[in-house]
Amino acid sequence: MSQKSYDNSPSLYLIPTPIGNMEDITIRSINTLKQVDVIFSEDTRETMKLLNYFNINKKLISCHKFNEDNAYLKVLQYLEDGKNVGLVTDRGTPAISDPGYVCAYNAIKNNYNVISLPGPTAFVPALITSGINPNQFLFYGFLNSKKSSKKKELEDLKKNKYTMIFYESPFRIRETLEIMQSIFGDRNISISREISKKYEEIYRDLISNVLKELLDPKGEFVIIVEGNKEEEKYDEIDLIDHVKLLISEGVLEKDAIKKVAKLHNVEKNKVYMEYHGGKK
Repeated sequence: MSQKSYDNSPSLYLIPTPIGNMEDITIRSINTLKQVDVIFSEDTRETMKLLNYFNINKKLISCHKFNEDNAYLKVLQYLEDGKNVGLVTDRGTPAISDPGYVCAYNAIKNNYNVISLPGPTAFVPALITSGINPNQFLFYGFLNSKKSSKKKELEDLKKNKYTMIFYESPFRIRETLEIMQSIFGDRNISISREISKKYEEIYRDLISNVLKELLDPKGEFVIIVEGNKEEEKYDEIDLIDHVKLLISEGVLEKDAIKKVAKLHNVEKNKVYMEYHGGKK
């Protein structure tokens, strides 16, 4: 069902805030903060600093990852009363590795408008200044803080060919890089910290070399990792089994035969004959 965002009905506004430099906030974000009736905030103390900076006076209600499952009910009540609601996090765009999704989901489910304003997001500047291919990428966000779970997540991502983006804290950054190196191999990475601030710093090198430099990590980090560049080897699987495997994954038979022929560097007719001759 389609829905027009700007029909003057009560709406939930997801408002990005600066990730460091206050000048990065948009004029539209400032005006929206002024116009909404109430603001739900990840940390009311941080949001108050922002509002004071721009001389904005609004009612603030706490909405963070530990209470969002209940806070959304207050959001719905304001919307039901005909009020416009703003939602902000400490820094960046709501719902991107931050609170906001639960409120947005439930507002949509109850047929209220949810409007997202464009604005600051830490991974975008980190990606485009990394020197690593930005055309196709996987944004993963925070890995699990538990070491064993983190290893499992990275094992699952090992064969991914796209550039990968992670967030990490200064307390776990070295451990995460060490695990990445052991599972991914010594890949090219870029790590950005203090993005848009005076002390912005970017490390670009192999994981092993970055670990040698990153001895006293401070600030929040965005990690950009190149995808898997290794060519897959198919020597250990025969033609018939490979075709069957692709078909089991939902590939049409003719397409599976064509793909297997290309991957094994053999004639398509040879694969076709072996496959049909070997079928039971």
